[in-house]
Amino acid sequence: MLMTMFLFAAVVFILAFKYYGAYQRKVYELDDSKETPAQCMFDGMDYCPAHPAVLLGHHFSSIAGAGPIVGPIAASAMFGWLPAYIWVLIGSVFFGGVHDMGALVASIRHRGMSIGEVVSQWIGKKGKRLFLCFTWLALTLVIAVFLELAAQTFAADPAVAFSGILYIFLAMVFGMAIYRFGITLKVATVIMVPIILGAVFFGSYNPWVQSAFKLGIDTWRWILVVYIFGASVLPVWLLLQPRDYLASYLLYFSVFIGAVGMLFGSEFAVKLPAFKGFANAGGELMWPLLFVTVACGAISGFHALVGSGTTAKQLRKESDAVAIGYGSMLVEGIVAVIAIGTIMIAGEMLKGGPTVVYGAGLGKFSALIGIDPRVGTSLGLLALNSFILTSLDTATRLARYQLQEFFDMKLDRYTATAIGVAVAIGLIFYKTGNKPAWALIWPVFGASNQLVAALSLMTVGVWVMKGLKKSATFIMLPMAFMLVTTVAALVLLIMANLNNFIICGISVLLLVLAVLLLKETWAVFSNKDQTPITPA
Repeated sequence: MLMTMFLFAAVVFILAFKYYGAYQRKVYELDDSKETPAQCMFDGMDYCPAHPAVLLGHHFSSIAGAGPIVGPIAASAMFGWLPAYIWVLIGSVFFGGVHDMGALVASIRHRGMSIGEVVSQWIGKKGKRLFLCFTWLALTLVIAVFLELAAQTFAADPAVAFSGILYIFLAMVFGMAIYRFGITLKVATVIMVPIILGAVFFGSYNPWVQSAFKLGIDTWRWILVVYIFGASVLPVWLLLQPRDYLASYLLYFSVFIGAVGMLFGSEFAVKLPAFKGFANAGGELMWPLLFVTVACGAISGFHALVGSGTTAKQLRKESDAVAIGYGSMLVEGIVAVIAIGTIMIAGEMLKGGPTVVYGAGLGKFSALIGIDPRVGTSLGLLALNSFILTSLDTATRLARYQLQEFFDMKLDRYTATAIGVAVAIGLIFYKTGNKPAWALIWPVFGASNQLVAALSLMTVGVWVMKGLKKSATFIMLPMAFMLVTTVAALVLLIMANLNNFIICGISVLLLVLAVLLLKETWAVFSNKDQTPITPA
């Protein structure tokens, strides 16, 4: 069963990349003769052309986060593996991939600015303010949660902490080697990647590592605060880009182990039912819960912020948008399929949640190629931590971009970063009762993230119709489904938490922001002669 579902997913994604990716390239009229923002606006800080392999590593590892692992595993535990699997396939091809590539291309056609700027030019400045408020709040929550998850994994496994810290420093060496000393990408990669992978094996057995890197969670929190601040304000080529690129090889290696397990793991019995019913144990219906829970494994609004944030400022040529924008989402779909496979052989949600399920599954799969399951589990956790860290540092930089754009670029990068990080720290350390603030509002994130996806699709669709003068049906149909689904999820969340003023208040605020943005969009369509406020 594992082999069949993996091979079927691989074939679907390959065909989708070849044919649906080509269709989108034609719609957007990608042209390598046009200068990208990375070229014509090069500043060595944010705008910096990157080799496609480097940018693919950055983009893929940034958009992945914990989403394609945690979401599909949680959804499979609730409804069975088949509904989650089907949605991952359909979502990645027709929803998430379209969303990601559209956001990336729209951004490079608008000076590498965020989707908020596209909103400003085609929907209006009021719409831009609404969208940036919405997304900045979501990003600060992402920073808080991912910082907490990264600190937890560092505190739980010294080998993971050792490897994670090591390749932060190696990334800076890598960046200097490539951009300052002219060492080729191939040579630098061949040297650095084995060191990073070897660090996991070294850290798993070395007593000094096990002792020196066994630090408390508060210590790791503050270490990570310093790291993400640096990742946001330093030149992108020095830390963020090379760290994410090097991390991507660890992620690719974990995908390789997962693929081996899915293809040759016939010894692992499938213990999880394919279908558990249209409602979970708590009586919540599959629609809309499944589509909000799977999130990054099928579509995620966070991807639009990455694509139109850091990635668009590094794209070397327009045709790279197909592999990086659309292809990365399909690879993430493969990660989600492997994650579903890990809970299929576990049979249930293990103590410790989806991360433990994934780590244990990768440990079992790694034994098939002769790796000690203990090391394999550490590799799985390090890969997961790499997903989290790359999303964490990228989210911090994105929050900086969003705040600077909100203030029309009049805010310096240090202040903008400090504000976002300070809010995230507050969400971590401020507690109501025994719960930190982020935990109280996290239930809203799933729906709000998917609502960002719907609004991003809507914005790209408006640009395609009004700016490119082309049909945007392939964008607007997924948008309509995601909009209805996420609004329904927020309404149900409000009804289920009427006594929780925090969740209700935030949910209502998100709905109001979405309605106001829809109103602004409707005004655009009612004006047949609408032109961009500033030339794109």
